[in-house]
Amino acid sequence: MDYQTFNEIFNRFVFGASKAKLLENIAENPERYLGIFRPTKPKTKLLQNLLTSHEIKFGDAFERLIEEYLKEHNFLPLSKKIPYYNKDKEKRESLELDQLAKKDNTYYFIEQKMRDDHDSAKKRGQIDNFERKLEALIHRYGENIQGYFYFIDESLNKNQNYYKGELQKLSVDYGVPLRLCYGKELFENLNVLQVWDEVLNHLAA
Repeated sequence: MDYQTFNEIFNRFVFGASKAKLLENIAENPERYLGIFRPTKPKTKLLQNLLTSHEIKFGDAFERLIEEYLKEHNFLPLSKKIPYYNKDKEKRESLELDQLAKKDNTYYFIEQKMRDDHDSAKKRGQIDNFERKLEALIHRYGENIQGYFYFIDESLNKNQNYYKGELQKLSVDYGVPLRLCYGKELFENLNVLQVWDEVLNHLAA
């Protein structure tokens, strides 16, 4: 992927509508930004709001980026919405996947997060969510699936041991290979390591 395409994805997702959205929020909920019980000045609160939005949107941009890279390397993207059924085979809800692609008759399921730095309650919820998505995928596609629990920022791995242990249990229970990956490890497993080098180069440009 050339730098211009890479940069356009980030600009569109991270900065695209953030200021317009902030103005809408101010108009609809001015009390969130003004008032004597606010310890921060309105200007500081606005800046906090923008920065938080940019952090979230950065993760959204990476979702699109990885999807585009998978396409470049002959992975076929599939619908990210998948029905989830209960034990009575009744459809309960529709689940949204981060990445789902097919290559050489194997389905690649990737649940991606920016960084592994959350507390114990959240990590349990994330594994439960991953398991439900895995169940739904096996129900639809069978067991020819590879699953990845992926953190983009390789510098933080607070819950690494927990995730490894839980994924090993799920792998045995469901009979499919599941891997925990940080940073470049996802691309090593997918045999497209050059993608990670390109991402780092573009981010540093």
